[in-house]
Amino acid sequence: MKSHPQFSFARLRGIIWKEFTQMRRDRLTFAMMLGIPLIQLTLFGYAINSDPRHLPAAVLLADRGPQGRTLLYAMKNSTFFDFVRQVKTEIEGRDLLARGQVQFVINIPENFSRDLLRGDRPEVLVEADATDPVATSTALGSLGPLFDAALQNDLKGPLAPLAGASGPIDLRVHALYNPEVITQYNIVPGLMGVILTMTMVMITGLAITRERERGTMENLLSMPTRPSEVLIGKIVPYILVGYIQVSVILVAAYFLFHVPIEGSILLLGIVALVFIAANLAMGITFSTIAKNQLQAVQMTFFFFLPSILLSGFMFPFRGMPGWAQMLGEVLPLTHFLRIVRGILLKGNGIIDVSLQLWQLALFALIALTIGIKRYRQTLD
Repeated sequence: MKSHPQFSFARLRGIIWKEFTQMRRDRLTFAMMLGIPLIQLTLFGYAINSDPRHLPAAVLLADRGPQGRTLLYAMKNSTFFDFVRQVKTEIEGRDLLARGQVQFVINIPENFSRDLLRGDRPEVLVEADATDPVATSTALGSLGPLFDAALQNDLKGPLAPLAGASGPIDLRVHALYNPEVITQYNIVPGLMGVILTMTMVMITGLAITRERERGTMENLLSMPTRPSEVLIGKIVPYILVGYIQVSVILVAAYFLFHVPIEGSILLLGIVALVFIAANLAMGITFSTIAKNQLQAVQMTFFFFLPSILLSGFMFPFRGMPGWAQMLGEVLPLTHFLRIVRGILLKGNGIIDVSLQLWQLALFALIALTIGIKRYRQTLD
């Protein structure tokens, strides 16, 4: 039996030098080793915020007295609310909430100031889009003390008894679409997009690189096919896999987590097709760039990490700074989360989701075009 040679520092130095040489040659892997920690530090340090402020709100101001405006100024100065629209009817406000254009609608009724000074405790109605409870809970919790403090200057002297122990106004909060503030209603529909993103991008990310590593790429190149035919042919079978995943998640959401399904399943299926195609096209593009399967997996993770952090799945989207929201708007998962939560929880129709849908389709088209352009018809 041949004995192992004694430990040699010279051989060890040679192996270490060899590994550094391979690392220098594999520049993509080395860049990701440095890039992923930097992305995590940037996102968690600057972009992620679990206490969102400057949330968009609409106001229905039917009162012309000073006390109604006092409440609005107090809400604005709290930095929780940014008034971006003034509506004339409750229906208009509900429409803005359904489309996700605002987070709150503040309704100050007619004769609010008169009733307040008469001691009648007038109502102030605040309607909130509670599909994401984390995004609204802190702001809603601040309203009671905020209103009481705002009216202290107006209720002095002979008006001081109007403040009362229970406050001068009757605050009514309606948490729409998720009145019981159940976290699963927000998380489970979002998991549909997260799972599809992770699996679809990774599966197709290995498509071309697997052919190249197994030596079967020659067969594809020898066939009289166009790049678009090869890439689309590799995408189509996985669309069925994506629909199976969507079906499993929907069944589990309804029967296990009791997530309501207010909208059309057919519309959700159409949107899911566009979203699946977008992720598959992204995976194919990675596959044409990567030199091996390891790089394809690394690029998939490089895409998946910002998607899950900047899309609004884990953290409130509107709590992030402006530059992070701009990056999030590019990601298909951001738009799919808005669509799927809107269909399941709000009962949105095709008109309500049309803006997000065409952005998904545009992303899919761009990703597939890049993949086709990069597809090589030679082994060089």
